[in-house]
Amino acid sequence: MRRIRRLPVRIRLALISATLTFAILALFAVVIGLFASKQVHSEFDDELNLTAADLQQRLVSPSLTGPIPSRDREALKAAAAGQAVVRIVVPYGVTQMPPSSPSLGLPRAGTHNIGEYRVASRPIPGPGGHTIGYLQYGKPLARLNHTIARIDLFLAIGVVGGTALAFLAGLALARRAMSPIANLTRASREIARTRDPGVALPKPEAQDEVADLANTLEDMLRALDDARAETEGALARQREFVADASHELRTPLTSILANLELLEGELEGEGREMAGSALRSSRRMRRLVADLLLLARADAGREGLREEVDLAAVVSEAAAEAAPVAAGHILSLDLPNGNGGGSIVYGVSDDLHRLASNLIENALVHTPPATEVMVRLRSDDAAAVLEVSDAGPGISGELRDRIFERFVRGHGERAGGGSGLGLAIVRAVAERHGGTVELDSSEAGGSRFTVRLPVERSARTPDVRPLRPPATPSAGA
Repeated sequence: MRRIRRLPVRIRLALISATLTFAILALFAVVIGLFASKQVHSEFDDELNLTAADLQQRLVSPSLTGPIPSRDREALKAAAAGQAVVRIVVPYGVTQMPPSSPSLGLPRAGTHNIGEYRVASRPIPGPGGHTIGYLQYGKPLARLNHTIARIDLFLAIGVVGGTALAFLAGLALARRAMSPIANLTRASREIARTRDPGVALPKPEAQDEVADLANTLEDMLRALDDARAETEGALARQREFVADASHELRTPLTSILANLELLEGELEGEGREMAGSALRSSRRMRRLVADLLLLARADAGREGLREEVDLAAVVSEAAAEAAPVAAGHILSLDLPNGNGGGSIVYGVSDDLHRLASNLIENALVHTPPATEVMVRLRSDDAAAVLEVSDAGPGISGELRDRIFERFVRGHGERAGGGSGLGLAIVRAVAERHGGTVELDSSEAGGSRFTVRLPVERSARTPDVRPLRPPATPSAGA
């Protein structure tokens, strides 16, 4: 039953139709078979008795007192044709046609089965009306059984053939009946693929249950479309608000930073330390607001001014700004030469600078001191490829799938101060510039981030130089 339940609906409907047809035809065949068998037996006995009665009338008692006349003998031979047996038992003797046929046993009135024969026995009356002998006429039962077997075979073929035809017809009808459901399924798959609930669902011409299902699904899709539109509108308003709020926060933060810098320069002692602490917190807040503003602009579809940007120069500046963070690390650059042959990217300079800066600072913050961070820029298939690799412990498998999500932080000892937005900004900037970012393992066993951006032109002349000399173990302590 479990296997049947797993079959498609159209096949189950066809099987039900075929099963009912088989039951009806089988019952019909049994009834017809019994009736036909009884009728054949009756006709066989009638023919047997009729022939025996005809032979009985031919035989007159005077002819039985001696040898059977040749005229009657010929009649007996004619009756014994076709594997039949004629036997006359009289006081004069026993006459059997054909002589080589098996014995029909002792004669007794009536019709009986004797061996492989159906035998009709008739008494032969004498001159005084007394029985002086018996006439036995028999036919082989094989002919009767053969006829009945042929009838049973035809009935069985009819049952099997009718069941097969019922299955095929039921399958065709079920397929035709299920075609509106199949059309709804295809339309639903198309909606799932395109995520467009506005697609019109096919409806059958008949106003049946399938039409009700199609109408209900259309109402549901319209409701979902309205709900999605409301949600997208709310999200769009929220993105606009976050972008505007982040933008408006930059001005007071800039004023606060300026005042704190002036205040720090004028104060002494404990007041100076308090002003310095507030200044550092304000700088972190400015960095966080800048990150949120960039992501909010990306979500809201806002872009800065696009222009041709020398990505090599941008990466070099980002590496120079990261020098204070690189204390105790080996930060090496592999960039194209700076004689106008750098990789030129059409994009927003500040956003690309933030992308390179976040990748470099991320590698420096999450790797132990005295390890190398390699920044390489090359051209590959009309794309600028920026690789930032390190020799740190790498990123665990549980974080790899979520590393580019917002507010996801690593588990390193120096990772606690980050906001978890750096790599999310990297991905957002790369996608806004038509590029991609990928994470894999570096040759040193650490992490390697690879950013691909479409370029205007590229140069492949390498200019490998360390930003600072290797640090000694004591310097990294």
